[in-house]
Amino acid sequence: MPTSHNRKLIIAIDGPAGAGKSTIASRLARSLGYVNLESGAMYRALALKAIEHDLALDDEAALVKLAQHSRITLEPTRAANRVLLDERDVSQRVREADVTDAASKVSVHPGVREWMVARQRELGAGGGVVMEGRDIGTKVFPDADLKVFLDAHPDVREKRRLLQQQISGPLAEQVAAELRQRDQRDRTRANSPLAPASDAMILDSTDVGEDEVLARIERAIQEKLSAS
Repeated sequence: MPTSHNRKLIIAIDGPAGAGKSTIASRLARSLGYVNLESGAMYRALALKAIEHDLALDDEAALVKLAQHSRITLEPTRAANRVLLDERDVSQRVREADVTDAASKVSVHPGVREWMVARQRELGAGGGVVMEGRDIGTKVFPDADLKVFLDAHPDVREKRRLLQQQISGPLAEQVAAELRQRDQRDRTRANSPLAPASDAMILDSTDVGEDEVLARIERAIQEKLSAS
């Protein structure tokens, strides 16, 4: 769905883990010819560095200092973003369960989020971006042209995450429990809790396939462009 309009939009997609944000954001960015900015990948990259430096994930001051001496870059490719941490490709490592769980703990700190938000705003300042995360429409880009909050029933999101990570057997319940704990942290944290923006388009993907979710968002984009 490439657009012929000169104005490049900022599109924010928020929602909990397993709702399908990453897949939809990636497909939408490719369709529009936009850049897909994964805020989660940026937090995971910092969490990975904290793990490698054996930093306590509740030490906000140490984590902020680590962030200030880090370079996190997202490079779009045909399949997905390459995640570079201090010029090192960590694309696969940051998707692993221990890093994902650590990222949720790192992201609760206001100082870390402040640093991340500044970097994310720099990356998306010129528009032409699809950015997904948990507070993009409420905190990072409150003036985004289109805000989407993508959700799904917790049971469905757990199944999707287990399938995505190809996990089964005894480990499955552990991963499911970690997802529930992450949901709780994200929704109840004091700084930028997970919640839809007041003007967000809310989509429930529990019983809706990716193609239909994408089609609904694309229709909303066309309406925005037609009105501009």
